[in-house]
Amino acid sequence: MNVKSLTAIDNINKNNTPASNIINADEIIFANESEREFAKILDFYKIRWQYEPKTFPLEFDSEGNAVLSFTPDFYLPDLDLYIELTTLNQSLVTKKNKKIKKLRELYPDVNIKLFYKKDYDSLLFKFVK
Repeated sequence: MNVKSLTAIDNINKNNTPASNIINADEIIFANESEREFAKILDFYKIRWQYEPKTFPLEFDSEGNAVLSFTPDFYLPDLDLYIELTTLNQSLVTKKNKKIKKLRELYPDVNIKLFYKKDYDSLLFKFVK
């Protein structure tokens, strides 16, 4: 297999532009409400974050083109930590776990944490107290 590049890809889109490296929750179009709530918690605690800033190619075709990729929901630059939330569709947990396992194999220096629904609910409970 000829892999063209085993590096993360910068996402330049409606949410991530060179001028908007660190953004607050009111400036983002999120995929779901749980991501917006999580971002507001980060804003409240003044934790710098980026929304979906990188995509990691995980599997490649015979020409080395990426055929499977993973884009974590958040990056916390001060902690050098990626966060992926699994709060809405629990049937996706197995799929996300497989992608994260593959990401860790291919990119061992990438620090990533999967927040399950129970983790997210616990954090939200502490935040709204």
